[in-house]
Amino acid sequence: MLGEPAAMTENTGDTPRTLRLRADDNVAIVVNAFGLPAGTVFADGLTLLEFVPQGHKVALVDIPQGGTVVRYGEVVGIALRPLPRGSWVEESSVETPVAPDLDALEKATRVPAPLPPLDGYTFEGYRNPDGSVGTKNILAISISVQCVAGTLDVAIRRIKQELLPRYPNVDDVVGLTHAYGCGVAINAPEAVIPIRTLQSLARNPNFGGEVMVVGLGCEKLVSERLLPAGDVAADTGVVRLQDERHAGFGMMLDSIMTMAEARLEVLNRRTRETCPAADLVVGLQCGGSDAFSGVTANPALGHAADLLVRCGATVLFSEVTEVRDAIHLLTPRAASPEIADALIREMAWYDDYLAKGGADRRANPSPGNKKGGLNNIVEKALGSVAKSGTSAITGVLAPGERVRDKGLIFAATPASDFVCGTLQLASGITLQVFSTGRGTPYGLAHAPVIKVATRTELAERWSDLIDLDAGRIATGHATIEEMGEELFRLILDVASGHKQPWSDRWGLFNDLTLFNPAPIT
Repeated sequence: MLGEPAAMTENTGDTPRTLRLRADDNVAIVVNAFGLPAGTVFADGLTLLEFVPQGHKVALVDIPQGGTVVRYGEVVGIALRPLPRGSWVEESSVETPVAPDLDALEKATRVPAPLPPLDGYTFEGYRNPDGSVGTKNILAISISVQCVAGTLDVAIRRIKQELLPRYPNVDDVVGLTHAYGCGVAINAPEAVIPIRTLQSLARNPNFGGEVMVVGLGCEKLVSERLLPAGDVAADTGVVRLQDERHAGFGMMLDSIMTMAEARLEVLNRRTRETCPAADLVVGLQCGGSDAFSGVTANPALGHAADLLVRCGATVLFSEVTEVRDAIHLLTPRAASPEIADALIREMAWYDDYLAKGGADRRANPSPGNKKGGLNNIVEKALGSVAKSGTSAITGVLAPGERVRDKGLIFAATPASDFVCGTLQLASGITLQVFSTGRGTPYGLAHAPVIKVATRTELAERWSDLIDLDAGRIATGHATIEEMGEELFRLILDVASGHKQPWSDRWGLFNDLTLFNPAPIT
């Protein structure tokens, strides 16, 4: 956690309220819904010189041109013009600070001491032969090339209608579809990322180890590459539509259904059993962020992450672009210099990736982010890393790499919600917690997604999409610790199948989206 609120005006009705994170911050954000008009006077005598929208910053002191704008105790902007006390510190009034120099970062210099372990916390999960534990029981069918995605869609509709009712212990049948597999530079160095992602996706613990692949037969990504190591017999896990035995589309569907039914029979024997919380693999993500993200929801996620780590669980946080400008806060927390070097490696790789594409990381904040009070990528990154809590960082994963370590792990992904979600699934998460300030109907069919709102206004307006209201922190009705503990308990309930997040209740799911930095031929 970057720091708890240092000062907030009393919450009484429509009393003007601001939220200041650190005593050395020279700006605060407006808490009141719909913002506050010019002339508003606060209890400390601060008077607004102009209208300031909810979540946007107001100068607490006179900031001269060229002076620093400080939030989270960090410089989030350089004033492009004088900003008098009480003025709105909006996007056009500040310049984005320079990102930290990757060659000058501290490495493992402030490793947090382990917090006392938490024993006795459990959930009801599906244990797999390899020792991993799922939170769902799903038949996942991979494809080796986009050409067969339509066929698989038809087959899955039939499987759900004709077969799934006979296997009541199986939650769902999903297709691991994508736009890869052919017409691509399959041997390009960076092709390892999409290929590794597809290999890892099929092995997610929620799928029970029952891998099957539908391929075409002439694609560059041969189907066998998606089977587990050692499972090379094509007839045990692959249906190829071009096989000569398929005399028409109907026979192709029959082959898919036959192979699917054999796996449904195995999966149907899976039952939930009591497992220690240490067997959880939880992903943390944020999307549709606003200025409250780093104040309410993300610190609550961070506190829940600390509790999970104390239980011996695995927690993944991600989004390179939304970490890069706060990397100087993370490398000192690395458990070893080698882990700090791995963090720097992923930051440098992404810097180079963006440079090759002629892209500027500062363009990351969306119009919605800015409308929600985030002026630039620095401010967004500082709020984003609050999800990581206070534990030592014990590992770093390259995109699509499977997790093997316990504790707090940085899984390198782009910041795109859909790409990040896909890569976290590939890394092995069995449940995801997703914070949002502006709101998004995002969901995953492959793992439950708990949606946490940064603002009470959003939680009330989207009461049938938001699972937890962290906005209560901003209004003084709950502390970060209380919200984090409530989220921790909700994670255990959802992982056990005792509660369903709204996205599962609606069947509201996004498609998988591969990260492919390699050329398309």
